[in-house]
Amino acid sequence: MPNLNVSNVKICELSNSEYVIPFKVIYTQDGKPKFWDLVEIHPSVSVILYNRERDCLVCVKQFRPGVYFNSVPKAERVNEIDTNKYPSSLGMTVEFCSGIVDKKESLRKIAVDEIREETGYVVNEASLREVQSFRSAIGISGDITTMFYTEITDQLKLYPGGGIEEELIEVIELTMDEAKEILQHPSPAVPVEFLYGLRWFFTNIRKLEVL
Repeated sequence: MPNLNVSNVKICELSNSEYVIPFKVIYTQDGKPKFWDLVEIHPSVSVILYNRERDCLVCVKQFRPGVYFNSVPKAERVNEIDTNKYPSSLGMTVEFCSGIVDKKESLRKIAVDEIREETGYVVNEASLREVQSFRSAIGISGDITTMFYTEITDQLKLYPGGGIEEELIEVIELTMDEAKEILQHPSPAVPVEFLYGLRWFFTNIRKLEVL
């Protein structure tokens, strides 16, 4: 990824956050008192982008601090992490274009905005096919992700993409062989909804046999 220089990585306590709110749920189950520690986070949208002209999936690649953190041995997750020993590449993931639902707009409008901001493609809301809504991170949040599918052409690429403000997103294109390799990899650096989306795509759109 161009201009990626991650350094001075430090682990510290979380104070106030506009993105996650930790809380505890106390309840009674079968007459026994129980509790569960949770975090409240925003719902999200995710979009499978298929360029039928060139038979490829348009995806994004970016650094995810949570993935990086969990790639470092627990014993070394204190104070400052040695980025020479644990390079930023450990936190790089391949994903579909996605974004949180933090505005009072329709899911389709938010998805269209994310496509333009992250990939530079301009599509209309009517072109989005809703795949499914499902729960994510059920152990700590149970938030809802809504996945869409749409097809694009080179003519719809009107902006550079790469995200907004301080985002650093690389737009990549996956061939069908590369997408199948991710599905067959024992431990790919992708979120679970990406694997689900690939399976859906190969079952319903491209209809290629994968293991």
